[in-house]
Amino acid sequence: MSTACDTETRWSEAEFRQSLHALEALYWDRHPFHERLHHGRLDKDDLRLWVANRWYYQRCLPQKDAAIIANCPLPEVRREWLPRIVYHDGADGSPGGAEKWLHLAEAVGLERAEVVSERLVLPGVRFAVDAYLDFARRRPWLEAVASGLTELFSPGLLSYRLSRMRQHYPWIAEEGFAYFTARIDMVEAEGRSLLDLVVRHAETRAQQQACVDALAFKCDVLSAVLDALDYHTGAGDGRAVR
Repeated sequence: MSTACDTETRWSEAEFRQSLHALEALYWDRHPFHERLHHGRLDKDDLRLWVANRWYYQRCLPQKDAAIIANCPLPEVRREWLPRIVYHDGADGSPGGAEKWLHLAEAVGLERAEVVSERLVLPGVRFAVDAYLDFARRRPWLEAVASGLTELFSPGLLSYRLSRMRQHYPWIAEEGFAYFTARIDMVEAEGRSLLDLVVRHAETRAQQQACVDALAFKCDVLSAVLDALDYHTGAGDGRAVR
């Protein structure tokens, strides 16, 4: 059964790029939880809960990337995607992004074993992140790739977060920020190459629309993660159930 998108004219490259960039308004940079984080309004327990829950997202990323590789029939794309798994998991004794996040966890006063056990992961965070991983496993590889285009929106947020955290949480040792300092240096270039990949392989209007929808879904996942944290760190009546 055909859909309306199947018969609509394919967007031009410029139109497609614009449609993807337009979703920046849905990105989580202006979420109330991030506002509180960036303005120093989280106490130590709140910050630790954020770090422990964000760990669950970080540790699922290489699994998401492995699902993309498993679903992709194109060897050139699989080769291009493989370094993303290595970035998160590390290689040859070099720590990856996941390990750097655990350094942040230790810097804010968490025990590594407690974080890795996922005991502190909130149900809402687990549900949202699991949905994202399931999306990558079940949807066509191109849509899973497109969901990661939130990288386009993150360079400014990472730099801003790092400066604000250094200002408002000076008790965090500098080595705890290694995840951010390493990520800032590469995320902008990664976002550009990712966008080029999606634009190159979305050959029909239906595929283009599916990529836009995938990116919107990812933005919803990220917002859901912060909604759960916002509720459990003092917004509304959430603190009462903590």
